Amino acid sequence: MDSQFATAMSRALEQTRAGNPAEATRIIQAALAGGGAPQADTVATGAAAAMPRKPLPGIEDAEVVEVHPPRQPAPGLSGLSGLKAPHMQQGDLQRMLDNLGCMVPQGLNGLPQGLPGMARTTAQPPVPEGARYETRSFASDHGTRDYRLFVPSDRDGGPKGLVLMLHGCTQNPDDFACGTDMNRHAERNGLIVVYPHQSRAHNAQGCWNWFRPEDQRAGSGEAALLAAMAQAVATEFAVPADAVFAAGLSAGGAMAATLAATHPDVFAAVGIHSGLPHGIAHDMPSAFGAMRGQGGRAPRKAEGSVRTIVFHGMADATVHPSNAEALVAAAGPALRGTARREAGRSDGGRSYSREIVEAPDGTPLVESWRIEGAGHAWSGGRSEGSYTDPAGPGASAEMVRFFLQRGK
Repeated sequence: MDSQFATAMSRALEQTRAGNPAEATRIIQAALAGGGAPQADTVATGAAAAMPRKPLPGIEDAEVVEVHPPRQPAPGLSGLSGLKAPHMQQGDLQRMLDNLGCMVPQGLNGLPQGLPGMARTTAQPPVPEGARYETRSFASDHGTRDYRLFVPSDRDGGPKGLVLMLHGCTQNPDDFACGTDMNRHAERNGLIVVYPHQSRAHNAQGCWNWFRPEDQRAGSGEAALLAAMAQAVATEFAVPADAVFAAGLSAGGAMAATLAATHPDVFAAVGIHSGLPHGIAHDMPSAFGAMRGQGGRAPRKAEGSVRTIVFHGMADATVHPSNAEALVAAAGPALRGTARREAGRSDGGRSYSREIVEAPDGTPLVESWRIEGAGHAWSGGRSEGSYTDPAGPGASAEMVRFFLQRGK
């Protein structure tokens, strides 16, 4: 990379950290056009500079679709210890520009919004006879969010548990419920399901803010809000205290990992699909690095004993599969037991491997499913929802089995 590109990269990163993705975009566009990095007076002019400046409360859109695979295989877990200055070629700058296009406010510079090819579904999930699926809102000291609530049909003994389901970027609760088909599994197993909605008002791409320090703490931000929501609904329906679970996809999966780390007193187990470890990123640059498997903070070692099941497609070009390894490595000492490995093939033709750690009584402590040929999508999901891979093994069924399975 020549000095002009290096200068452009440096200035673009400065603008990103300062909360000015539009300026970062302009700088990269100029570099790709062969003009190098714009001079300081040039950066301050043009369409972006003409727009009213509003302070941004931190970068909010780290979870974006990366349609190109990394240039080279990501380093192993040892490569997660620190974020180094990237060595980037012109193609890498173009990919960063594509990512920044998802961060620029709507209408600015005419850049496309949303995620191409992944339109949000308008379908409504099926509701079994006797069950309920309704819209609610939850308010706490840490904020307010709407949510969808699934309540299974009446049965003796009441609900057997509760699952907090956290959607990915650009999704909504109905989309996520359709794609995961979790309501059907919840009806079969007597589970309450809570689908919180992350609106565009709280993140421009509808992502849970897994990479912001203020949302990674037990007593503040989205982690505190979501834990309080789960507790409130569990109390309302008399759900057993040891049967509250969380699961999520992508940004939602990363937030589920955070909930396991920050609220082990609330969640007995979590399911993380195509997600990242808690605390591996603290801002936009480190989030991109972690997503691409090219750096980030070392995952924080869990102190609690929240059982964890992980799913990840080995062809995922959005969140690198090395993050699945990091999630398993971050499991706390209380989750150690007898390990074994299995391999299989789904009815849809996907080969997979499954690593299992069990307690002496047979209770599953950690499971990691790695699915060959699968991308950034919910394994075994239904095509009515976005980000689904119907050919894969059923992640929803396996997560529910993992959550409820107890040793003899």
